[in-house]
Amino acid sequence: MQSLQNYALGQWVNGSEQGDILLDASTGDPIASVSSAGLDFGSMLAYGRTTGGKILRKMTFQQRGLMLKSLAMYLMERKEKYYQLSYQTGATKIDSWIDIEGGIGNVFANASLRRRFPDEAFYVDGEYAPLSKMGSFIGHHIMVPKEGVAIHINAFNFPIWGMLEKIAVNLLAGVPCVVKPATLTSYLTEAMVKDIVASKILPEGSVQLICGSARGILDHIESQDVVTFTGSASTGRMLKSHPRIISEAVPFNMEADSLNCSVLGLDAKPGTEEFDIFIKEIKKEITVKCGQKCTAVRRIMVPELYLDEVQSALVKALSQTTIGDPRVEGVKMGALAGRVQLEEVKEKISQLARNATMLYGGFDQFEILGGDKEKGAFMAPVLMLQMNPFKHTEAHEIEAFGPVSTIMPYTTTDEAIELAKMGKGSLCSSVITNDDKIAREYTLGAASHHGRILVLNRSCAKESTGHGSPMPMLVHGGPGRAGGGEEMGGMRGVKHYMQRCAIQGSPTTISEITGVFQQGAKYKDPGVHLFRKHFEDLEVGETVITHKRTVTDSDIVNFANVSWDHFYAHTDATSLDGTIFEQRVAHGYFVLSAAAGLFVDPAKGPVLLNYGLEECRFTKPVYAGMTIGVRLTVKEKVDQEKKNEEDIAKGIVKFMVDVYDETGETVAIATILTMVKKRNQA
Repeated sequence: MQSLQNYALGQWVNGSEQGDILLDASTGDPIASVSSAGLDFGSMLAYGRTTGGKILRKMTFQQRGLMLKSLAMYLMERKEKYYQLSYQTGATKIDSWIDIEGGIGNVFANASLRRRFPDEAFYVDGEYAPLSKMGSFIGHHIMVPKEGVAIHINAFNFPIWGMLEKIAVNLLAGVPCVVKPATLTSYLTEAMVKDIVASKILPEGSVQLICGSARGILDHIESQDVVTFTGSASTGRMLKSHPRIISEAVPFNMEADSLNCSVLGLDAKPGTEEFDIFIKEIKKEITVKCGQKCTAVRRIMVPELYLDEVQSALVKALSQTTIGDPRVEGVKMGALAGRVQLEEVKEKISQLARNATMLYGGFDQFEILGGDKEKGAFMAPVLMLQMNPFKHTEAHEIEAFGPVSTIMPYTTTDEAIELAKMGKGSLCSSVITNDDKIAREYTLGAASHHGRILVLNRSCAKESTGHGSPMPMLVHGGPGRAGGGEEMGGMRGVKHYMQRCAIQGSPTTISEITGVFQQGAKYKDPGVHLFRKHFEDLEVGETVITHKRTVTDSDIVNFANVSWDHFYAHTDATSLDGTIFEQRVAHGYFVLSAAAGLFVDPAKGPVLLNYGLEECRFTKPVYAGMTIGVRLTVKEKVDQEKKNEEDIAKGIVKFMVDVYDETGETVAIATILTMVKKRNQA
């Protein structure tokens, strides 16, 4: 029997004492022993801060993102080996796919986020704030990586996804981590971390692993660290109140198991597509991962009129579930992660059953394919009915972390909302309805108590990821019982590992600090037209001031004819009474087009193409007889990687287009996005 290893201070090490014995969830056979005895947690955290952290903080978002992309590709090539280990946790092929390829997909998604960040090691957050009358003093916000370590304390149900969905975010932010998977299924996490370390894709010190107990690690945390926890609400509350969390003001992100609900809309009567979608979704949520998901549906809310049909349909669907060893062909639901979990679920079911009716399931009356029914952690799906959910509140308070769910009736959408809120905060809810008014009413009524709400109907069911699937670009977390935390969420998640700092100074100084040109900053002389310079040679703040053009009546008429935009303000001087316009006004898009004619250098050069426009505003009317000019400024630069050997080496340059009139006042302002060739094509 193998001994699992911990990865600490750049080395793989065994615990110094005999550890826990981990068992196959289906057969009860020993898999490995594991211990963390002898590890110096304080040294591990210090090592992450001083070794991995220093390297990551110097890397740009683009470099970190490409690092994640390489890692995801490397792990995907090795995915099959993880499946064989995953089956030992009781997970079926589908369960394992969610954990393994879902986790790797999360890394890919976060790698793609690099395109939304600058080519810097830090992030410029939001818009500048003018702080003075004449514009010589402004404020802004930057976000820099925290100089600590992310400590991830994960649950047993997703040994890979739970790790990857967290580390992808902290690594993109430039922060190293220590991963503490639940010991019960840590052999799967260990296998992947061994591959991560062997790949040498991540800087040393970026990731460390504790497979055994991490009791005492929070005694060594500091103010720059971040702690995340996934698991039971009771354990999370205990950790959140740790003295070091409080005294060091350490951010603590908690994602706790919650009493999630799914609501069948009043319109989704038997025979509709939505009714069938609902039954299919509920069965999936009860049986996938043997119900061991923090997002699983625990409360099923059904219109009282349809109660009999829902019960009948769900019992029929659940009775078709084949239970057994995931390695046996035909098995649709595996085992709980271990016998301890099985006993805990049985105890919770007994509590739920005090005032509820058991519609389907039980502890002994089921058959299995393969495995060992006595040594394994098998159970049948359990479906209960609570006819008076406002009086008997057990289902709103007790969670059986397994294939267990309770049906409860409601009469109005307001009642469904009230029942949903009785869970006191959930990670997610779903409402299955084809009536958008019901969808709006339920969503706005229940959103305060949920981290995510899925509205499911015939229009999106085929492509929907389902009730229980958090997505990397959306927030995962929830209020109240669910822990009050947020994970993932695209750019929002990355910012959890960064410190926001307000900066103040002159526009020129703030431009130099941020690498983004601020209005009012001093212009730099580029020496030649900006379109003559390669990506590497352009500097933020370099500006071309164009020659000028006087707008005529013919310009306005001709543009109306070419564009077919005959809005009265451009074409009918007799209709201007009561408007803000003094005479026929030039089209805003004409002003922008005329600006392009002024600032574009037409000859072939390093500029490959203009592919977008951002933040376009028309700030002052332009009339015939007015003269306009353009200040074209390099606002920001973002590097791009080559897709292949044949690809042209290039970067993205954002140019500020400031169109002004004869008084010097801005009449239009926009940011154009251009691809600019690099001088060095290697």
